[in-house]
Amino acid sequence: MCGIAGFYHPDRDFLCDASYYRKILNTMNYRQKHRGPDGEGIYLTTHTGLAHVRLSILDPALGSQPMKRTVAGHDYVLCYNGEIYNMKTLRAGLKANGEVFSTTSDTEVLLVGYLKEGSDFILKCNGIFSFALWDGAQNTLLLCRDRLGVKPLFYTLTENGTLVFGSEPKALFTHPDVTPALDKKGLQELFGLGPARTPGCGIFAGVFEVLPGHLLRCSKDGIREECYWALESRPHTDSVQETIEKTAWLLQDAVSAQMLSDIPISTFLSGGIDSSLVTSICARRLAAEGRKLRTFSFDFKGNEQYFHANSFQPSQDRPHVDAMLRYLKEQGCETEHIYLECDYTLLADWLCRSVDAADLPCMADVDSSLLYFCSLVSDYNKVTLTGECADEIFGGYPWFHKQECFEADLFPWSMDMGIRSMLLKDDVAKDLQLTGYAKAAYEATLAEVPKLPGENPVEARRREISYLNLRFFMMTLLNRMDRTSMYSGLEARVPFADHRIAEYLWNVPWDIKCYGNQVKGLLREAAKGLLPEDIQTRRKSPYPKTYHPRYEALLKERLREILASPSAPLNTYIDAAKTEAFLNSPSDYGRPFYGQLMAGPQLIAYLLQINYWLEKYFTRSYVPKAPDGMSHS
Repeated sequence: MCGIAGFYHPDRDFLCDASYYRKILNTMNYRQKHRGPDGEGIYLTTHTGLAHVRLSILDPALGSQPMKRTVAGHDYVLCYNGEIYNMKTLRAGLKANGEVFSTTSDTEVLLVGYLKEGSDFILKCNGIFSFALWDGAQNTLLLCRDRLGVKPLFYTLTENGTLVFGSEPKALFTHPDVTPALDKKGLQELFGLGPARTPGCGIFAGVFEVLPGHLLRCSKDGIREECYWALESRPHTDSVQETIEKTAWLLQDAVSAQMLSDIPISTFLSGGIDSSLVTSICARRLAAEGRKLRTFSFDFKGNEQYFHANSFQPSQDRPHVDAMLRYLKEQGCETEHIYLECDYTLLADWLCRSVDAADLPCMADVDSSLLYFCSLVSDYNKVTLTGECADEIFGGYPWFHKQECFEADLFPWSMDMGIRSMLLKDDVAKDLQLTGYAKAAYEATLAEVPKLPGENPVEARRREISYLNLRFFMMTLLNRMDRTSMYSGLEARVPFADHRIAEYLWNVPWDIKCYGNQVKGLLREAAKGLLPEDIQTRRKSPYPKTYHPRYEALLKERLREILASPSAPLNTYIDAAKTEAFLNSPSDYGRPFYGQLMAGPQLIAYLLQINYWLEKYFTRSYVPKAPDGMSHS
């Protein structure tokens, strides 16, 4: 993986002050160096500048970027972040049509494919990517993002009309004409939807993100947004057995394809069905080649003492990890396993660092812990495969089957809007109107759902919930995985987010997805022969979090320090008396305000992140209107 950045203006000549603009490009690279510590490069021409930092996974010697080909006197230059997993097949097809390659990189495959077929070539690519491609013949810059949005791509427009883009918002803010700003919409996103955000919204005022499955075509005619891929609803005609067999094949093929690497790979192993299935497929393939897979599991010091099961987190991971490792050894594909732990002090200390990584308040300690773990994993491996996205695609979350979630007229993972506004000052809550904002975002998303004519109301509603998950909840987890891994130069791949799996499962009826009347029953059936029975039937238990009482006490201490500071920007928005009352109330780990993991302690941690974010990025924040319609001083 890599980091990309740059700028474009159809009427400005950047070569008139080339040294100045090259310096900007080099600074953009410096700000994203964590995404690509192995190399960097820039390209500058009349109307555009491209910057790239590289994490070398394929063809380390020859795959440098930006990659250029000159045809009939025109430059075609690609600045690319991602992996195309079917690149060998695509490369062979292009070679059969007379194309010549000088590298073995997927970057060159994408560039040559564009030269041969234009942007239609993207539809042939199975992978995760965001890229900027300069077409010198048409004086056009293409910005493109993969189908499910695994790889990020942000952009903004300056006052003089220059388009500035980057893999992360921090790259935009290195441009001298781009300054971080916060408006009402940004606050509504943070407090009303966060850590999720509306697709395409960059939270910072005027900052946007290329939508998944979309490209921007930038030329003298303006910026045109094009959707090149979208889910399609159609009747499912495969039998139950055919569905199981096709799902099993898709899973095997996706994992096998994503093992593509010129350096050793690893996997995350939680002992749940998702990561265990990915690990089993990888371990078996490597064992057949006489190689051993390295695996990692994560937990928190003290959890063996303080963990208590609840409806969201019914069991600890460690016993199931041990069971999976024993099973693989018995199967002749033993892994080299490393147990990683984090204590509560590190967890709290890394909250701010996770904001540095994401440029935004995120999933609180759910992010900070994964960021810490990824920093440790990167000392061993630079590529890892994870079990992310299986629950969104196969229907593993409680809101797919709980009646109150099913009937909710709001995002089912964030139904209690009272938790989100209970600490705000009265005038802030009145100005932001969080419930109305969230409801509008919810309804706008439902309007996008591709309908299936004649589908019964129950299945139609499940399709809506699936779409909401793909557009919002899954994106939050994909953003989390990208920022926490890439901050340490670690490439984390997500086989369950293969677009072919998403396309197929989108139309599989719920009774087949829940084969055998089990949550994710289809996945469990497709995994037969690859997992021990206790893993195959294990009830979902989300990503681990600490239950150490000292962690929550430490968060409360730090939030009270903020409340006592007149200069702390968070105090513009939250009410000190309400917050103190909340801090003195009993903990409620079973009442999340987002998803399954973000309950009382995570709300405190999220507020700490918001305060740090406000301090770091803004000299002046948005000030809500007072009840009388006048602004605060």
